[in-house]
Amino acid sequence: MQRTLVAGALAVLLSACATQATQPRTPPPATPGVAEGATLVQEAWISADVVGEELDSLATWSAEDGRTWLLATGKSGHRLTLFDGDSGAVSRTVGARGEGHGSFNRPNGITVFGDLVFVVERDNRRVQVLSLPGFEPLGAFGQAELRSPYGIWLNEVAPGELDAYVTDSFMYGARFDVLPADQELDQRVRRYRLEPRDDGMAARYLGAFGATSGAGKLHMVESIAGDPAHDRLLIAEEDRNRPSNLREYDLAGRFAGRSLPEGTFDGEAEGVALWSCGVDSGYWIAVDQQAPLTRFHVFARADLAPVGSFHGARVARTDGIALHAAATTRFPAGAFYAVHNDLAVAAFDLRDLVQALRLDPACLH
Repeated sequence: MQRTLVAGALAVLLSACATQATQPRTPPPATPGVAEGATLVQEAWISADVVGEELDSLATWSAEDGRTWLLATGKSGHRLTLFDGDSGAVSRTVGARGEGHGSFNRPNGITVFGDLVFVVERDNRRVQVLSLPGFEPLGAFGQAELRSPYGIWLNEVAPGELDAYVTDSFMYGARFDVLPADQELDQRVRRYRLEPRDDGMAARYLGAFGATSGAGKLHMVESIAGDPAHDRLLIAEEDRNRPSNLREYDLAGRFAGRSLPEGTFDGEAEGVALWSCGVDSGYWIAVDQQAPLTRFHVFARADLAPVGSFHGARVARTDGIALHAAATTRFPAGAFYAVHNDLAVAAFDLRDLVQALRLDPACLH
């Protein structure tokens, strides 16, 4: 089934973001004994609170003027908040609640490819595509299949041709708290082939996947990320009634027969990001969402062997993360960003992560 993303006629709404605080703050020292077994890595900064947005997922974009944009979805604010990736200062917000092009309804997952930003809208049941830096809407895809989409990961399968993997955590019941029957769990991840066209981008639905029995079942899903070099998808299992974990699938949608070791996550497995340090080397960083401090677990890229865990001085209840390995003015070796308490974002210097966890210095480009 072929659909074309048609350029939207509505203007993107840009507004100044008012917050109670105006400047990012340097976190205080960590409380001794908190997050036992994890290494303290001091945040470079934590942004001012952005009240009322309920920040969730993150993505970065390198502007032509050399600045790094940090984009965050706001589930309750129904818009995007743009932070300066070097300072954490809020520059502006984009969008407003609505169903038209350039508007959002419960935006959750977000990712950037080239000069395109893809925003997953749970309550509009679509993935909207916009062009950077102006956020001009190019259209949307997935409306015919998606029921309650959350996360997204993109894989370039040919020059300019993408496969989009979108998690779909639809539920039943008056409060949407009843899991689907096992036979419906084969719809937990949906895949689309995206191709550029003169009038925008075409989207073709390639089907859905998910194990319906055994250890690979995906009951509640949100975060997803992949690694083509190792034919690997990591998908977060977030059902609160079961131990949370990351399930490994291949890019074709088959359960690989393993997850991370049981007991890895004391809280909920949330955001997951690949730190690529070469053709097939590097690390995975995964969120273990907790309070009073989030733990971040690090695994070897090749075999998923545990490498270590770290926490910040204040960052807690983290949902989304983003790893920006390119140099910026403030972070010459790159930065790792994490949502803090649904209110703010925090930045870690990748040099600090390498030193604290004794990671491969070759990862510092």
